[in-house]
Formats: sequence, structure tokens, C-alpha cells
Amino acid sequence: MFLHLGDIVAHAIVEGPPGAEAGGAPVLMLHSIGTSLHLFDPQAAALSKHRRVIRMDLRGHGMSGVTEGPYSMALHARDALALLDSLGVRQAHVVGLSIGGRIAMQMAAMAPDRVASLVLMDTALEFPPPEAWQERIEAVLRHGSGVLADVVMPRWVVDPSTASAKGLRQMLERTDRHGYAGAAAALRDARAAEVEGRIACPTTVVVGDRDIATPVAMAEAVRDAVPGARLVVLREAAHLPTLEKPAEVTAVLEDHLHRLAPPHGAEGGLAIRRAVLGEAHVARAQGNVTPLDAAFQDWITANVWGGVWTRPGLTHHQRSMLVLAITSALGRHEEFELHVRATARTGVTVEEIAEVLLQVGAYAGVPAANSAIRIAKQVLREDGRLS
Repeated sequence: MFLHLGDIVAHAIVEGPPGAEAGGAPVLMLHSIGTSLHLFDPQAAALSKHRRVIRMDLRGHGMSGVTEGPYSMALHARDALALLDSLGVRQAHVVGLSIGGRIAMQMAAMAPDRVASLVLMDTALEFPPPEAWQERIEAVLRHGSGVLADVVMPRWVVDPSTASAKGLRQMLERTDRHGYAGAAAALRDARAAEVEGRIACPTTVVVGDRDIATPVAMAEAVRDAVPGARLVVLREAAHLPTLEKPAEVTAVLEDHLHRLAPPHGAEGGLAIRRAVLGEAHVARAQGNVTPLDAAFQDWITANVWGGVWTRPGLTHHQRSMLVLAITSALGRHEEFELHVRATARTGVTVEEIAEVLLQVGAYAGVPAANSAIRIAKQVLREDGRLS
């Protein structure tokens, strides 16, 4: 898709089940200088099976618009935040590689409430020396981004003969010279003081043990700058490992997200219940608890919400549709109404509700479907989702 983000038209891809953020914020992926959003193809394919994944071509890269430089980390961060705004996303886990990692740090420093967590891959607080970046800028503006290929490829990958490495080279050669130069200026001018002491979200720092562009020592400095951050070192990996070591990188991302997922049991169940049914409903329910139903409320929170809804096998979007089908088929009208209202948070669309109830009519009978349709119409009209 293409979206107007201030002074550029940005190219982005959004994958994964709608409403998946009801069970956790979506993932935003920010690529490195001289590449494109396709740098994360393997990871997006894996994560989007159960989670909403958002990728964008940075300003001046891929199919996003190009403006005259110099760019800054703050400008790139504003672009990413504007993308989230355009998509109606309040908060995201941000995965950034190289300059993408430094942009992710800038986002967390500028707008901490918008960043649920960070995965900072092969990046740094600063990228010295500035004169080297200035030389690159001048060379690229004179000769195009391809002039750097022979210099950067041995830094980007361990084996430049692979198909993925050749693909990375093509990305670089096709990067607009003004886009590369603008981003290089952002790297040249980045300063640790802009982000140090301003990041507090859960963070995983990742680096290849053969990364000579941002080596392990730089990754350790990033880790040390973020309270509680952990460091993962990938073996036999260079600066851009996502295509050369796809399974290993995907495993790190999945582990990072798994550590942040609501735990099984009462604590996780309460979090999921609030995310699906809404804070107001849960507060009302808790306020009405009496000795008669206290044990029952604890049981469903810990075992239904915390034992079933926290499982990774289905998304909350999928579980929401299953609940609609089962409650309508069984004539559990009060519960059906509650979960129709919840679809505003689980991302189940009016069209999907219609398909679910058509299926109910086919397999559970027309009377069951008719009753459910009547209730769904009333709820959706009250919520302004059906005219």
C-alpha cells in the first residue's frame, strides 16, 4: 500500500490477521540503509501467521518517496510514527536493523508510549567516524549507490556468493542516490545523547559475531544503555543476517515476543480479558462480584482466558470468530452479544460475522442463525458499524 506521510508517499506492507493486536501489539520492521522492506521477508512470513506485521520502505528507499537530504534520525522516526498513525496503531513492537535499529531507538526516546518493545539488530548508538559517512555521501551523489557495492557487501554478509547476498546487492544498486545520501547523513549525525537514558521498554539487542560494521562491542554499548536489555550474539553472522540466517533471526524475534506474551493463569487471563472485552466491561464485572460468583470469576479468568486464550495456536481474531459460531449455534445469546461487541477489538469485520452466521445456519439450523443475526444487527448498529 501507499500512504501520504507528511511530505512523502510511503510504501508499506501490512500482513497478518486483522485485530491480532488485541493479543499483543503489532510488529513494525525498519530495514537498513541501502535496502528495502524485503530485508525482512523471511521473518514477516513467519510472524504474520499469528501477528500483525507492518513493514515500510524508509524515506528515499524502495518504493517510498525521495526528498532532498540531509535526513535525521528524528525525521525517520516521525515517518514511522506517522505510518502507525495512518494505520490506526497506537503501539507497536519495533524491530530495527542497522539504521532501522537506531530509528527504533529514536522512536522509543521521542514517543515512549508508542513503542511496546524493541529488537535492535546490528546497530549502534553512534556510527563513527562522521568523515567516512561524508565521503560516502559525496561518492554516492556523484556516482550512484552502486559505487559502494564492492565496499559494503563483505561487511553485510559472510558469503557474498549466495542468492540472498546478490539480492541485497541489487537492493543497494537500485537505491536512489539522494535517498542513500540523506540516510547516510542521519547516520553521520546520530548522537548517543539523543537516546541514552530515555529508553525503558523491554529490549533485545542482536548482533552477528562477524559484524565489522557495528561489532559486538557496539551492541554491548546499546545493551548497557537500556535498563534490563539482553544481548543475543548470532554465530557466523555479519551485519545483515535476516536473509543469510533467516531461521536464527526469526527464532530470536519469536523468543523476544514470547517473553512479553501474557503468561498462562490469572495474570495473563485478566490481561487478555481486558484486551478482548474492554476495560469498562471487565471493571463492571469485577465490581459486581459477590461471594456467590467470586470463585467462578477467578476460575474463568485463570482457566478460560488465561488457559485457552493465551495459547499461541490461534489468534484472538480466530478465537473470536469461533466463539461467535459456538455461542450462536448453542443459543447462548447473552454471551453471543458480549462477543459481538468484542469484535471491535478483535478485528472481526461485519462481513466476517455475516459469513460465520451463514455457516451457523447451514450446520446448526436457520432458527439459531436468525436469532443471532437479530442480536448482531442491534449491537453493530449501536456501535455504529452497521447502517
